[in-house]
Amino acid sequence: MHDLLAGIATGLAGGLTAGLLGVSPGGGLVVFSVLLLGAGQHVAQGISLVAQVPPTSLAGIRRYWQSGNRTPLRWIALLTIGFVTGGTAGALAANHVAEPALRWSYVAYLVALDAMLILRGGRDKTEDDNAGAKRDVSSPALLVVGLLAGLSSGFLGIGGGLATVVGLSAVLGIPQHQAQMASLVMSLIPTTIPSAWIYWSEGSLASWPVLTGVIIGLLAGTDLGARAANRIDRTTLRRAMIFFVSLMALYMTFKALW
Repeated sequence: MHDLLAGIATGLAGGLTAGLLGVSPGGGLVVFSVLLLGAGQHVAQGISLVAQVPPTSLAGIRRYWQSGNRTPLRWIALLTIGFVTGGTAGALAANHVAEPALRWSYVAYLVALDAMLILRGGRDKTEDDNAGAKRDVSSPALLVVGLLAGLSSGFLGIGGGLATVVGLSAVLGIPQHQAQMASLVMSLIPTTIPSAWIYWSEGSLASWPVLTGVIIGLLAGTDLGARAANRIDRTTLRRAMIFFVSLMALYMTFKALW
């Protein structure tokens, strides 16, 4: 029962951040698994990847859809192709890296994302939220975003949602809400199965009660977070993401040092 309740708390925290920020819950799940479950880095990443196989983001997607946010199917297809390729390669590499190096890689990844979001913020004021729906984003650019998100997902066990949102919004100039919708739709597709299987086969996984609790918490938390996100303007949403990523980076730096 303790494992189940701890798993629910972890999943709820990860789901709330996922729904609010429109990212797959992996980034939050890794940090909350370390913080609330006391899991090691490899196990935390395994929990994150396995918990994202079920379609826990469906409720969050419905909330974004009801608010008028749409994502072209071509974008999803290209992002998925890149994601699966990168995710498999990243997971294979992660199991040959020592835990301290993996944790520092996670910190460096978060700092890089934070910097991109902050630099992007100055360009938000001149953009129209509807511009992204009409923008012709090139296929190679979408494949590269998917590939890099997949690499980060497999190597760091985070689901790749943060990288997808930052890649689409900060690099390709897609409006924030639309980028978040694309990230959540991506998390519906079980793109983490190859990476999750590699972690599973290496024994980097928690007990079934913990995993069950995490999935239950994700279902509830993503819906609640998405409800809140659709009541918040674009600038505030981006600031919330910068704050969340910065907080994760600080905590994981502390864990890496101690």
